[in-house]
Order: sequence, then C-alpha cells, then structure tokens
Amino acid sequence: MSSNSILQIQPLGFPWETRDPFIFCVHHRDLFPKGNEQMGPASSLEGRNIGQDFTIKDLENISGIKAHTIRIWEKRYSIISPQRTETNIRFYSNDDLKHLLNISFLNKHGHKISKIADLDKTQIAEKVGSINIVTSGNEEYIDNLIVAMIDLDEALFEKIFNSSLIKSGFESTISNVIFPFLARTGVMWLTGSINPAQEHFISNLIRQKLIVGIDSLPKSYAKDAPKAILFLPENELHESSLLLYNYMLRARGYHTYYFGQSVPLADLKRVLEITKADVVICVCTADIKAKLFADLIAEMEKLPKKSKVLLSGRAIFESKTKFSKRFSIFKNQAELLALI
Repeated sequence: MSSNSILQIQPLGFPWETRDPFIFCVHHRDLFPKGNEQMGPASSLEGRNIGQDFTIKDLENISGIKAHTIRIWEKRYSIISPQRTETNIRFYSNDDLKHLLNISFLNKHGHKISKIADLDKTQIAEKVGSINIVTSGNEEYIDNLIVAMIDLDEALFEKIFNSSLIKSGFESTISNVIFPFLARTGVMWLTGSINPAQEHFISNLIRQKLIVGIDSLPKSYAKDAPKAILFLPENELHESSLLLYNYMLRARGYHTYYFGQSVPLADLKRVLEITKADVVICVCTADIKAKLFADLIAEMEKLPKKSKVLLSGRAIFESKTKFSKRFSIFKNQAELLALI
C-alpha cells in the first residue's frame, strides 16, 4: 500500500470518528492463556491472577518509573522477576507492583537502590512503614493511595488522607493529591489494570470525604451572595470533580445549588428561572456519541443569557465542537477560580 493511501492518522477515542465504509485492522497481544475444547484454560492458572496481570508499560504508567529504569533494576539488582506466558511474554503481578511502589518510595526518601536490593520484601515493607508519612511529598501519597486501592485497604486510605490534611489542608489535599491520583487511576482503568470493584471502592471513599468537607462549611449565605448551579448531564455519573468545585465555591461565599448526577436539561431550565443563578457549571467526562454531545451543547446554548456557563471534563476537552462565546472552558481549579 502506498503512503498516500493513508488519509489520516489520529489517536482512537470514544466514540470513533470514521467515514463509512471503513476498514479496521488490529493486532491484539493477549496475555490470557490459550483455551481448550471445553472453553477453559489449556494450562494451569496457578500463580496467575487473571485480570490483575501488568505489562511493564502498565508499571510505568502506574508507578511513574520509566520502563527502561525498571528493566535496569531487574537486570542489575533482581528487585522484581516477571513471569512469562506460554508465548514468552513478560507480565507482573499485584505483588510485583506493590513491591515496586515500596522500592520507589524508599528511593525517593534517600535510600540507594543498591542498598534496597539487599533487603527482602518484608524488610522493605517495614522500612516504608517506619517513615513518617506526614513528611512525605504528594507523589508518595499518590503511590500509597494506589496500594490502598489495589488492596481495598480503607485504613491505609484514611492514614494517607489525614496525613495530607494535617500537612496541607482540605482543598490542597483534594487538588494536589486526590485529583492527580484519580488521573493516575484513569490510566489504570483504561489499560485494564484495575477492576470495577477497586475503582468504586476508592471513588466512594473520596466522595465521602468531599461530602464531609462540604458539610463543614457554613450553611448561611449573604443576601447578595453570587449563585451557582452545579450539575452533571444525563448519563454522567462521575461527580468527584463537581463535588470539589461545589466545596471551592461555597468556601468563597457562593450560594451553590448542587444537583449532582444525570440531570435533564429541561429540569435545569426551570431551576434557572427560580434561582436566577449567575454561574452554571457542567462537567462531562463520560463517552458520548457525537450527535448526542452536539444536542447537549445546543440545548445549553438556550439557557438564559444572564447565566455564565462553565464547562469542564474529558468529553469537553476531546470534543471537536467549536464552542461559542456563550461557554467558558476550564481544565483545573485555578482556571475555574479565574472565571468566576
């Protein structure tokens, strides 16, 4: 095939933007064992935690340690030993991942890799536990949150969250620890490195903390307080960022109306008539078909002109839609504060 036969190259997202008819060809490297005539595995699964196997690229994405560095540590110090499939493809276990995160934690606290390599896994874990987590940086907090998620360890989550809270305060903890952690888990989710139960477990713990933080704020508002409506569109369920924005606005004197998940726009119009809100904030992260997304934006265009409409979320950032001046896009908390 000549090079001019390739019309366009672009990263695949959701939904796939294609022209019909189109041809799609993919090579899938499957780490699962071969099947047998009974539709079961043809070989023993002993030692394999299917669905929790990691490639070296997964380890890089999760730990932040370059794959090249991991390979050097393997070869020079034998700190982890990957297993191999029947087709000789390397893979790593949950224990390998947690061990690597512990090694990284010690290394960031001044321990040389050559010295860490002389310790067994138990000794490394003990050294990690002996380090005062309150003095840790945000990256170490995030690494430990990943371990808490993988192990479904609520006590570890509480320890990390409270340590950061004491050190930096609530808003800084959410902004500089929890949100970067959620971004990391997003990569893990996309690569299949975590399962739905682990993601729901940690998301609900974070949601509880956000709600407690919001409830701690004063319930009364000044008569002339600016008003803000916060909502997620229909079929959108991920509300962690919206809860944080609710906290931030209320902490700055806004009278907020928090409507949460999956709000029909027809209802929102009626709410705007009642509240006469100055600001409307919508977060959209879920995969949504192009036409439905266009319909959503078209309907939001019809909201009362008095209200400033602020949009955020992955679906907004990745959209090819040309937004009118009616909308303002923000990517983080600092940009939101600059717009309100």
